[in-house]
Amino acid sequence: MPLHIQAENLLRTLIADPQYADGKLLPNEVDLARQLAISRTTIRQALNKLVYEGLLIRKKGIGTKVSVPSVSSRSNNWLSFSQEMQARGIPIKNFELHVSWVLPPEAVANFFEISTDKKILKLERLRGKPEGPFVYFVSYFHPRVGLTGDEDFKRPLYEILEKDHMVVANLSQEEISAKAADKAIAAKLEIEPGSPILFRKRYVFDHGDRPIEYNLGYYKADSFVYTVESRR
Repeated sequence: MPLHIQAENLLRTLIADPQYADGKLLPNEVDLARQLAISRTTIRQALNKLVYEGLLIRKKGIGTKVSVPSVSSRSNNWLSFSQEMQARGIPIKNFELHVSWVLPPEAVANFFEISTDKKILKLERLRGKPEGPFVYFVSYFHPRVGLTGDEDFKRPLYEILEKDHMVVANLSQEEISAKAADKAIAAKLEIEPGSPILFRKRYVFDHGDRPIEYNLGYYKADSFVYTVESRR
């Protein structure tokens, strides 16, 4: 195995040590080279690779430390948010969960092809890691889906739809943009108004290409990475 790969593996083991999880600086290059019995050039090459991967943060005049991992979601992943985070080993906490029957906003009514005078189910969830929230979801559901509002929404959403209501989500169309958080969203995500957030609209359809969910997601920009994969 090439020396720089060996160095990378040694560094990965080193930074997994809990003592570096709280922001403690790593030893400098000279000390690391001596500690791992590898040349300073090889250590620098391995450090650069881990910085590139986002595992380390290097600041001139300060040093190198382990970065706080961002939550990542893939565009081609058809797991629910709960299932995806569970698969990644990321513990998720619900900070708020609200269910209500509301008159649909015009954009939602147009998507569902229903009138604006018929109430539909609205689900709001503020979610994140145990130490704090990082995403606020707002979902609207077509009346045809059959949700009553009495479901246990702590369960994965698409599991509820499929197992309890025989509705299978088959297609997702998404729009992703950057925007500034207004006062209401900022308060929920515990950030300053005007802070950058990732805003995602998701349109979900069943096997018959019928609309079933209109979803809005507001993500803290420094806590979430949305990954898009394309194959030619």
